[in-house]
Amino acid sequence: MKKLIQEMVFGKNKKNTEKKIKKLAEKKGIWLTSTQKLYENMAKGENEGFTVPALNIRTMTFDVARAVFRAVKKEKVGAFIFEIARSEISYTKQSPEEYISVILGAAIKEGFKGPLFFQGDHFQINSKKYFSRTWKTKELRELKNLIRRAIKAGFYNIDIDCSTLRPLKENFSLTAKLTSFIRKIEPKKLTVSIGGEVGQIGDKDTTVKEIKIFMNGYKKALSQCGNLKGLSKVAVQARTVHGGILLASGKLKKIKGDFSILKKLSQEARKYKTAGIVQHGASTLSKEYFSRFPKSEVCEIHLATNFQNIIYDSSYFPKELKDKIYKWLKKNFQKEKKKTDTEIQFLYKFRKKALGPFKKEIWNISQKNIDKICEKLEGEFRFSFRSLKVSGTKDLIRKIYLG
Repeated sequence: MKKLIQEMVFGKNKKNTEKKIKKLAEKKGIWLTSTQKLYENMAKGENEGFTVPALNIRTMTFDVARAVFRAVKKEKVGAFIFEIARSEISYTKQSPEEYISVILGAAIKEGFKGPLFFQGDHFQINSKKYFSRTWKTKELRELKNLIRRAIKAGFYNIDIDCSTLRPLKENFSLTAKLTSFIRKIEPKKLTVSIGGEVGQIGDKDTTVKEIKIFMNGYKKALSQCGNLKGLSKVAVQARTVHGGILLASGKLKKIKGDFSILKKLSQEARKYKTAGIVQHGASTLSKEYFSRFPKSEVCEIHLATNFQNIIYDSSYFPKELKDKIYKWLKKNFQKEKKKTDTEIQFLYKFRKKALGPFKKEIWNISQKNIDKICEKLEGEFRFSFRSLKVSGTKDLIRKIYLG
């Protein structure tokens, strides 16, 4: 299987390899679908009490995904998502087709069976380009092309991110237009689950008033496009920052989550027939917070940077390769370093940018070392599944999707 995956990642005949893997996955009882049915149930007040984890895998994708599936089997998890953001597709050099194929290969290898959910995370509009007469048309075309390509590959969950646009009207208006676009191109007999984003992650916290303005405006704008199914969830900003904040000491700053506002925001979002709110930038939060997300009625949580940190900071990640990567970062991104950042803070912020350029060298790390790193990651996945209360959801998901 790893040879087949290697062909998909580094070979020339990717289309044929993709077909082989998908055909094999189908034979093994694995299929791709949308979270729409699950989230519609959650919107009705059914299947409550857990928060669905959405996992971004930036590197060592085959082996890390295998660790996910081992944890999934041990914890009997059915409600979980694999996702990749528009920016990650670029800097990790993982196309939508490759990402799905590699993870399907891992599912086959670990004997997983059942439905899998793949999500386009932060399919974001660039505000500078959007408000530029010269670049607006090109930016919209590129985003639509990415959405079309992702859905064709099997991403049946798309998170539209227009939170970069101001005022809020620009956000909900474009979100409605992109919803209409998705409804036109989605597969027959399948409803793509679509998420919107009210607050920009890392910016000021989202308020209940903003949820109301966004959802009412979105609903009105979407009605002008026809009688279409709208958003299944809404992402908000609540004190978190993508990647966390590294202090000059080299330790992550402790961020206090406001769980009372999360519950209020989720309850407000559910008034509009959504499953609730989505929490971004959460993987680097203190461990004690994770079990509080289900209690706060957060329907979905996105986890990424901590998995990357475990890989980079492992004693099994070759020192010589790490030194080479850091040397490359200093050469290529020094101009983007903030004057207030120490070298350790600068490297922490930018080391994700090396994952694509050093993809092959990371792939060639000894299997023994990769296995040790993934052993640690497997424990992390199991902790997340248990804390978010998705352990034991396997039968529930099979019931929803198989009847």
